[in-house]
Amino acid sequence: MPLEYEVQQGDCIASIAFEYGFFPDTLWNHAENAELKKLRKDPYVLLPGDLVHIPDKRIVEYPRPTEKTHVFKRKGVPEFLTIQLWKDREPRRNIAYTITIDGLTRNGTTDGEGILKYPIPPNAREAVVQLADGNVYTLQLGHLDPVDTIIGVQKRLHALGYFDQAIDGEASGELTEAIREFQQDNGLPETGELDAATRGELQKLVEG
Repeated sequence: MPLEYEVQQGDCIASIAFEYGFFPDTLWNHAENAELKKLRKDPYVLLPGDLVHIPDKRIVEYPRPTEKTHVFKRKGVPEFLTIQLWKDREPRRNIAYTITIDGLTRNGTTDGEGILKYPIPPNAREAVVQLADGNVYTLQLGHLDPVDTIIGVQKRLHALGYFDQAIDGEASGELTEAIREFQQDNGLPETGELDAATRGELQKLVEG
């Protein structure tokens, strides 16, 4: 029976699809989710309270001859977590790290662009990255709110080191100053306002 799923903090289309046994594209491209897709644009950045239509499952049959070996490849699993590390506006190249994703720990070294990339379950919730220099970063996966919300802007500015106040979705003088500083560093008009260019630059730097 079809249902309307209410998005919770930490959800994305991939995690919801995984929970209900669908491919992410099946939900994201479903006609009943067209307005959500138009509004959010990115299946990995939803807002708590959004509604995602979950259709009935269809049984698909693939006829194959008997007495032969057949290979079926499952699509959509895993997802990938990609992180680029920066310091003083320079990528943190070739630095050793330990990453723990929902309790599973691995070791590695960032590449020449400061990037690390790992496969993760679609419903992974937390990643902790510890660098060789002792710095530790905890990432709440799926918690990035849309950039057209104040809380989404606060989270992106916080991730970039411009905003260290409470992330509460409320406008403030501190937020205006953080926006102005961000604009100054990125060659944007220093208005302190959340115009389209500022939001676009925040998205590019945080989401790639």
